[in-house]
Amino acid sequence: MKKTVVLLLFTIFATISISAQEINWVTLEEAVELQKKEPRKIMMDMYTVWCGPCKALDRNTFHNKDVADYVNKNYYAVKFNAEGNDVVKFKGETFTNPNYNPEKASRRNSAHQLSRFFSIRSYPTIVFLDEEGEFLAPIIGYKKPQQLELYLKMFKKDEHKSLDTQKAFNEYYKNFKAEFKG
Repeated sequence: MKKTVVLLLFTIFATISISAQEINWVTLEEAVELQKKEPRKIMMDMYTVWCGPCKALDRNTFHNKDVADYVNKNYYAVKFNAEGNDVVKFKGETFTNPNYNPEKASRRNSAHQLSRFFSIRSYPTIVFLDEEGEFLAPIIGYKKPQQLELYLKMFKKDEHKSLDTQKAFNEYYKNFKAEFKG
C-alpha cells in the first residue's frame, strides 16, 4: 500500500513537472547580446507587482507548455518590472527609476524610464522588438495562450509587415487557426 501511494505521488509530481513549462527569461541586456550571436525577436513582458492580470498572464499563459516551448524556441524573453528599480542599458542609454520608492516595493510605484521609453500606459503589456532591438508593437492586456499565439506567430513570420490596415489585420485575425492548447 505504502509503495503504491509513493508511486502514485511520484507519477502526479512528474506529470505536474512536465506540464508546467518555464519560459527562459533573460534581462534586456542579455537578450540584446544573444541577438548578436543568433538573431531572434524579443518578447518583453512589462508587468508590475500589484497587477492582477499580470499575475494571471504569468500563471495561465506564460506557464502554458505550448507558449513556453514556442517562445523558448523562437524568441528571447524578457520579464521586466515596469515600476521596479533596475538599471537597464539599452540603445546606448541608461534607464532607471529615479522616483522609485522602496517603501512601495510591493504596491504601485513610479514608472521606470524604460516603460516610458516604450510608452507603456497599462499593464500587462507585451512589447515585441525585432532582431535589431527595434520596436514592433505593444500587445496590451491579459492574453490567453491561443490569443498570444496569434502575435507570437505573426511577428515570428514577419506577417505583420503586410498588415497595413485594420481591415487587413481583422482578416488575418479571423482566418488565424490557433494550435496551442488551453
